Amino acid sequence: MSRVALYARYSSDNQRDASIEDQLRLCLLHAERQGWKVVDSYSDRAISGASLLRPGIQELISDAQRQHFDTVLTESLDRLSRDQEDIAGLYKRMRFADVRIVTLSEGEVSELHIGLKGTMGALYLKDLADKTRRGLRGRVENGKSGGGLCYGYDVVQRLSESGEPVRGDRTINESEAAIVRRIFRDYVAGSSSRTIAQVLNREGVPGPFRQGVGAEHHPRQSKTRHRYSQ
Repeated sequence: MSRVALYARYSSDNQRDASIEDQLRLCLLHAERQGWKVVDSYSDRAISGASLLRPGIQELISDAQRQHFDTVLTESLDRLSRDQEDIAGLYKRMRFADVRIVTLSEGEVSELHIGLKGTMGALYLKDLADKTRRGLRGRVENGKSGGGLCYGYDVVQRLSESGEPVRGDRTINESEAAIVRRIFRDYVAGSSSRTIAQVLNREGVPGPFRQGVGAEHHPRQSKTRHRYSQ
C-alpha cells in the first residue's frame, strides 16, 4: 500500500482558507479510491508559488528525504511550484528519494509534465509580473502610492462610489514628518547619519515601523517598532 502525503496551497488573500481544506478533501477522496494510506498532509496559506521558500513545502521535502512517504498527492503541479527551475529541482529531489508525484489534474508526473507545466507556470508568473508592474505604474502616474507605507505617511482609507476600497492614497503623518525634517536639517548642518541615529535613540524618539503585509487593509497593524539604524 502506497504511503501518501497530501499537499495544498493557495496564493492570494482573495482566496479563502477553505481552499486548503477543499484541496485536501479532494486529494483524500482520490487516495481512498486508490487504496492508498494517507500518512500526513502539508499546506501553505496565502503564499505565492513563485518560490520554494515556504514552510509547508520545505517540511514536505525534508520528510520525503527521511522516507516518511513514497507518494506526494496534490491538486495540480502548480500547487507545488510555478517556477520552472524550482519544479524541476523538486521533481529531481523526489526522484532521488524514490518518491513519486501524483496530481489530480495530470496523474503521475513525469519529465514531460515537468517540461510542459514548468514552462506554462513560468509564463504565468511573467504575465502576472507584467500586469502587476503595469498596475503599479498606472497608480503612480495617477499620483498614488505604488505600495507599502513609508515613514512620515498614513494610509487613507476610503471607498469608491461602487463601494470598493480605494488603493494608494496617503496623507502626511505630522509627528513623523517632523522627525524626517529634523533628520534632514541635522544632516545638512553636518551631522553624520550615525550621530543622528544615536541622538534620536538616546532621546527615545520612536523609530520607523517595519511594515507588514496588508498595509492597505490594516495600516499600522502587524508592524514592529524598532530603533533607528546606525
